[in-house]
Amino acid sequence: MNKFFKVTLCYVMCFIFLLLMPAEAVAAPTVEAPSYILMEASTGQIICEQDADVRRSPASITKIMTLLVIFDHLGTGRVRLDSEVMTSAYAKSMGGSQVFLEEGEVQTLETIIKCIAVASGNDASVAAAEFIAGSEAEFVKLMNQRAEEMGLTNTHFEDCCGLSESDNHYTSAKDVAMMSKELITKYPQILDYTQIWMEDITHATNQGTSNFTLSSTNKLLKMYEWTTGLKTGSTSKALYCLSATAHKDNIDMIAVVMGSPSNKVRFQDAMALLNYGYSVSALYEDANEDTLPSIPVRGGVQDEAALIYKEPFRYLDIAGSDLSSIEKTISLPQELQAPVSRGDAVGEAVYKLNGQRIGSVSILSDVTIEKAVYKDYLFKIWKLFCSL
Repeated sequence: MNKFFKVTLCYVMCFIFLLLMPAEAVAAPTVEAPSYILMEASTGQIICEQDADVRRSPASITKIMTLLVIFDHLGTGRVRLDSEVMTSAYAKSMGGSQVFLEEGEVQTLETIIKCIAVASGNDASVAAAEFIAGSEAEFVKLMNQRAEEMGLTNTHFEDCCGLSESDNHYTSAKDVAMMSKELITKYPQILDYTQIWMEDITHATNQGTSNFTLSSTNKLLKMYEWTTGLKTGSTSKALYCLSATAHKDNIDMIAVVMGSPSNKVRFQDAMALLNYGYSVSALYEDANEDTLPSIPVRGGVQDEAALIYKEPFRYLDIAGSDLSSIEKTISLPQELQAPVSRGDAVGEAVYKLNGQRIGSVSILSDVTIEKAVYKDYLFKIWKLFCSL
C-alpha cells in the first residue's frame, strides 16, 4: 500500500469518525440557588430543576398569586381596571417595599396593579385585597383556594404580600412556576405591567398632590433583552427569590430561583437558566386551522355533525429531534349516535415523532344534535319526497 493511499485512507476514516460522533451536549447551567426550576410556559414542560418541590419562604413572589386572584376578578367583571380603591390605615401601615399610599387615598385598580407588579408595593397589595375581599384575611382565603384548585400541594399563604416569616407561609419553586404559567397564559395582559421599568403615579390626598416614581424591582428588564416579567422577592428568611419570564423565538420561558444568596446572584441564576433553556429548546406548533370532515350521526334530527379541534397543539423538544418528521393522524369513529352536544369530544388528532406518541388534541362536535322522534322522521320522509 503506497504512502498516498495510506494518507487518503486516514483522512477518510477521520472524516467518518467525526460524522458519527454525537453532537456535544449543551452544558447544564450553573445555578447557586438551592431550589430552581425552568419551565416552558405554553406546554408546561420542565426543562431542568433542583429541589423544586422543597417548601420555602417566598417573600414577595407571593404577589404572583395576589395578581392572579386580582385578574380572576377582573375576568368575571366583578371589578374593573377603573374601579376606585381606597387605602385603609392598615394598608398604609405595611412595611417593606411600598409606594407610600396614604390613608383615605383613592387610586384606580389599574394603578394599584402597577404598584404591585412594578414596585412590589406591600401597601398596594393589601389595599387591593381589602377592595376585592373586604379584608386581607378573606383575600388570603381566596389565594389558598386558588392554590388548592391548581393542585399546588406545597403552597400555603398567610398574607397577600409576602412579609410574613411564619413557617406556615410557604411555596416551592415548582408551584411558583405553575402560578406564573397560569398568570401569563390566562392573563397575558399582565406582561404590559411587568415590563414597565419606570412610571410616575400621582398621590392625591388631603395634604395635596404629588408625583411618585414607580421603579421596577426586576433588574432583568435591563440585563436580559428578552425579559417580559415577572416578580422578585426577598426577606431575611427567604433570601433572594425570583420568577423570571422571557419570550424569544416564539418560546415563553419561566425560570424560578428561590433562596439565592444575593440580589446579584438571583439575576445571574435566572439568566443562566433562561440561556440554557433557549439553547436546547425547539417548539413545534400546529394551529389546527385545517378543516375537518363532518361525521355521520345516527338517529338524530340532523344527519351529520361538523367538527372542530379543541385547541392548537404545541410540543417542546429538548433532544435536538427533527421536528419536521412529526406525523399527525386523525382518529374518528365511523359515526355518532344521537344525541350529541356541542363540545362533546368525539375523536382526537394524534401526534407522533419517530413512531412515538408525543401528544394529542381532542376533536369536538361543533353542533348540538337532538335525538330524532317520530315527527322528525316524518319530516325527513316529506323532504325526500319533495326532492323527488
